[in-house]
Amino acid sequence: MSELKPQDEVRPGTVLTVQDIMELLPHRYPMLLLDRMEEIDGEERAVGIKNVTHSEPWFQGHFPDYPVMPGVFLIEAMAQTAAALVAHHRGFSAKDSAVYFMGIDKARFRAPVLPGDQLRIEVVKLQTRTSVWRYRGIARVRDRVAAEAEYMAMHHEKASDKS
Repeated sequence: MSELKPQDEVRPGTVLTVQDIMELLPHRYPMLLLDRMEEIDGEERAVGIKNVTHSEPWFQGHFPDYPVMPGVFLIEAMAQTAAALVAHHRGFSAKDSAVYFMGIDKARFRAPVLPGDQLRIEVVKLQTRTSVWRYRGIARVRDRVAAEAEYMAMHHEKASDKS
């Protein structure tokens, strides 16, 4: 990863590039919904950035005459931001583990996200229990809230291929 520091040296000014994020998460295009992460504060808080482009595959069918980013992808972008935050802080790697989505509460969709928008996703930790985390996410375009939700995820080690 480019210039990542051990978890005890992470500063709120840390920025993760898309290459760094791909080392933390197993997602790849078209399902990787983060371009950058910034404002990282341990596993307490971070901001994820998604640049929404007209070439996103879902815009072909949702909706061709008025392309709108589907709400399920807004929720997924929030979940990926929290998963990357946890993986970064805890030193997890996409090669040997994953953070799985467990549940969602209080999801609300407030404004459409359109091609050309930059989605700014703020996640804040609400609770941790062993390997389960609960976060609140708010996705904004400029100063308007596009979506918000609370969700849970858990860490899972991948099975070893050793015989």
